[in-house]
Amino acid sequence: MKIQLAKFGTVLVSRPGGKEAWLAYQPVLNSLAKEEKILIDFTRVAVLTPSWADEFLTPLKTYFGDKVMLQKTTNPSVQATLKLLESI
Repeated sequence: MKIQLAKFGTVLVSRPGGKEAWLAYQPVLNSLAKEEKILIDFTRVAVLTPSWADEFLTPLKTYFGDKVMLQKTTNPSVQATLKLLESI
């Protein structure tokens, strides 16, 4: 499964926004096959803040663990946010 974060917008900011996206995506995640991997696609995302990512990516990683893979990106906003979340 590929999750294109740009479906939620190109500027992903705020905890409420991330939480809303997480809750909205639950039906799709509930239909995930047992062995299916999840690829997070950052294409067309201009800004990703730590607060939004913490509300969406952290629980995703908590529930699905090693099934979650992050697509490589050259976007400095996304890179900085992912680096920050790794250190938490």
